[in-house]
Amino acid sequence: MEYSIKYKPSYSMVVVNLDPGETITAESGALTYMTPNIEVKTRRREKSILGSIGLKLIGRQSFWVNDYNAMQSKGEVAFVSAPVGDIETLEVKPNQGYVVQKAAYIASTQDVELDIQWQGFTKGLFGQGLFMIKVTGDGKMFINTFGAIDKHTLGPDQQLVVDNFHLVAFSDTCAYKVKKFGGLKETLLGGEGLVTEIKGPGDVYIQTKNLREFVDWLWTLLEPRVRSRAR
Repeated sequence: MEYSIKYKPSYSMVVVNLDPGETITAESGALTYMTPNIEVKTRRREKSILGSIGLKLIGRQSFWVNDYNAMQSKGEVAFVSAPVGDIETLEVKPNQGYVVQKAAYIASTQDVELDIQWQGFTKGLFGQGLFMIKVTGDGKMFINTFGAIDKHTLGPDQQLVVDNFHLVAFSDTCAYKVKKFGGLKETLLGGEGLVTEIKGPGDVYIQTKNLREFVDWLWTLLEPRVRSRAR
């Protein structure tokens, strides 16, 4: 499967070229365009409807994913995600999986498995409404971030502390621990909440923009107008 990522880093779009019979799976709503010979099949994320309902309620994501298959001749399909930012490719191998923020998922090849039953997802291990999924298998996965992607490669026992709203993904070879940022004073006055302490070896992917801070900033512009109209 051939692909390219266009318009990096701010308005990235991944364009996938499929040979006849090749298939790629994408998040519902991620499609930008496709050639007419692409067949689309919509399915639930899980065989169990209860699992799909759990994903919708807990993860706030669609029940459904779409499988895009090239019929008879080569085809092209392109995907984006809602946040304004970059797209990165993760190479998933049998001995090299990832822990990924669920909102970052765009698409993946057929042999990549997304485990939403993993405790990091079902229990909201990373707090603040951020749920992570465990990614295993053998293939490619495309993730989207808010802002640019900042990649760090950690050696054995090398550590990095990342704000949870900036954390996108890390290798499953890494050890990690979620903790509060400083004491109560730092949490209340410093504007921080939970952070994740990650220990190598492995790669860590960070997004340069914080969606929570962006929403807060946007509300400072909208709130006066909302209040004035409510009177």
